[in-house]
Amino acid sequence: MAEDTPKVEGLNIDGVEEPKISKKELKRLAAKAEKEKKRAEHQAAGASAKPPKSASAATVSTTASEDPNALFGSGWLDATYKERPIPVRTRFPPEPNGFLHIGHAKAIMVNFGFARYHGGKCFLRYDDTNPAKEEEKYFTAIKDMVEWLGFSPYAITYSSDHFDKLYSLAEKLITKDKAYVCHCTKEEVNMGRGGPDNRGERKACAHRNRPVEGSLTDFRAMRDGKYEAGEAHLRMKSALTNPDVGNTMMWDVAAYRVVEKNHHHRTGDTWKIYPTYDFAHCLCDFFEGISHSLCTVEFFLSRTVYNWVLAALDLKQMDLADLENKKTPTLNSNVSASELDEYYDDTNGGPIQREYGRLNVEGTILSKRKIALLVEGGKATAKDGSEKTLPPAVRDWDDPRLFTLVAIRRRGIPPGALIKFVSTLGVSPALTNIEIVKFESIVRSYLEEKVPRLSLVLDPIRVTITNLPDDHLEELDVAFHAKIPSYGSHTVPFTKTIYIDRSDFREQDDPDFFRLAPGKSVGLTGGNDKKLRTIKATSFTKDPTTGLVTDVSVTLEPSDSPKPKAFIHWIGGPPFGANSKLSPVTAEVRLHNALFRSDKPDELDWKTGGYIDDLNPDSEIVFPNALIECGFDEVRRRAPWPAAEGEKEGAIMGMASYAVRFQGLRTAYFCVDADATAEKVVLNRIVTLKEDAGKK
Repeated sequence: MAEDTPKVEGLNIDGVEEPKISKKELKRLAAKAEKEKKRAEHQAAGASAKPPKSASAATVSTTASEDPNALFGSGWLDATYKERPIPVRTRFPPEPNGFLHIGHAKAIMVNFGFARYHGGKCFLRYDDTNPAKEEEKYFTAIKDMVEWLGFSPYAITYSSDHFDKLYSLAEKLITKDKAYVCHCTKEEVNMGRGGPDNRGERKACAHRNRPVEGSLTDFRAMRDGKYEAGEAHLRMKSALTNPDVGNTMMWDVAAYRVVEKNHHHRTGDTWKIYPTYDFAHCLCDFFEGISHSLCTVEFFLSRTVYNWVLAALDLKQMDLADLENKKTPTLNSNVSASELDEYYDDTNGGPIQREYGRLNVEGTILSKRKIALLVEGGKATAKDGSEKTLPPAVRDWDDPRLFTLVAIRRRGIPPGALIKFVSTLGVSPALTNIEIVKFESIVRSYLEEKVPRLSLVLDPIRVTITNLPDDHLEELDVAFHAKIPSYGSHTVPFTKTIYIDRSDFREQDDPDFFRLAPGKSVGLTGGNDKKLRTIKATSFTKDPTTGLVTDVSVTLEPSDSPKPKAFIHWIGGPPFGANSKLSPVTAEVRLHNALFRSDKPDELDWKTGGYIDDLNPDSEIVFPNALIECGFDEVRRRAPWPAAEGEKEGAIMGMASYAVRFQGLRTAYFCVDADATAEKVVLNRIVTLKEDAGKK
């Protein structure tokens, strides 16, 4: 099950999604988990220092931002390991019913990184227990994202690998009188669990104390297709009627349900019933020998039922009666560490579940349902009752304006930058809410020392240097990165005709404007020869139809002229009679901005389609005739930039490669987009350069 959409309360029968946990409740869960973290750290305080399990562990830096491995040698993750210091086996268990998003990057790094650091193994397990929503493209995309982030699964498994064993154990649970087949409707189940808010009287339904033989017969009838979806489901008999147990996950949650659309991509039409997350997950962990089951804090309450299932089936050394009868520490109580020690004494065998805070990037949409609306459009009923057609707002799930991992990759963000982002934030039970600007700042600092630099002009204006001959050509040697000599250099032409960006020229001078204007001089960024090249504008020409400047005439000032106040980048025009390899490259450049005007798009009106009115009309700005200097061909040939884990091999797919990255001088960081072809270069802006809005 994807760790960003937990099923916390209620019963998920016939495919109805259960209520999500509230933000207030999440804060309480985080506070509870934080107390447990302190307990674990206290237990581990007297332990001797752990010897490094790998070369990477031996050289851990003191700060997470310097070395991602530092996450695992200290703090919450280190305390979690010391709770059960045995050979590590973890798992990353996404549902294959959608594309992963930025929050999953943290889950991938925590589970795979934890295993790697301790010399252990991490499984990629597809939680394929909901056949109606699963598609092959999601399986493929999930695996691609794990590998792109630089991790290799020890094994790729499926919950469906264990369907036979899960069914047998469900029958065993019935024979132990720890499960029963219930025929209540969803509404009746919820009323028995205290009503919609779980605060009313709890009471057993008529089926809870039925004979074991009757439940076993009905369960087999469910298996054989004799019941429709919603007519029967298997519930675990845990602590529904115990008034002291306040944990909703112990109130007889479902273990199996009949599924209407039950054709499975791997098992075909074999099964009419499928296990729930709460029943299957802990057992799959057990089958695969998982030592540390690491998940997000929304699953804190689920830990009890996780342990209960294993104990009820004699797979974990815990006192079942104790789990069923001990008063559960309430989330808002001032519970002591000793109480938690006693209640959560679950380290004596079998896997242990521990929870960390999820990652949320503010201003983004991560809900699969909402992203599907943005990608596919749909229908909605407006508040006045009229039918409204909602058009698609983005190209696809990998549109660079989204925060799915496939979109982040297409946008050009390197996997190493994403890993750095997660490691900089750290891992603890606390929820992490981070602004987009913080994310982009980390990406920017990562790219600064990792990618080459080129001149790129978004909106070119032709500049003619009138005091140079028509065939003038200087071949300038220009470094790809002035601070990284190993990147080498390339040749660019300085000719009679050059191109500058429209933003670097003004028709009327301004004393606070230091770039090119009539009668004003400006310097041109130069090559390794350090020669000063200054031009002075003398006149310009405008298109009578558009009113835009099309040509600027300038003179080249003597090399001993005073140093100008400002320098601008430029691109040499096609050399007169020279090799075409020195000619600039034409490109379409897409600048992506926030998709919504609101800082909290999740709170918009998604039910009636009101979110459409908040879409940012400038979320994508296209420059169809941009120019890139000739060094681009070598940058593309030498990609990936950087050659990091996940992109060392197989990353380059012709010109349409997200791994072809560079800094456009004075402009932004860019990558080649998937829409590029052999005839047309298409670029995406990855992130802007440092804020310089006040610069003249």
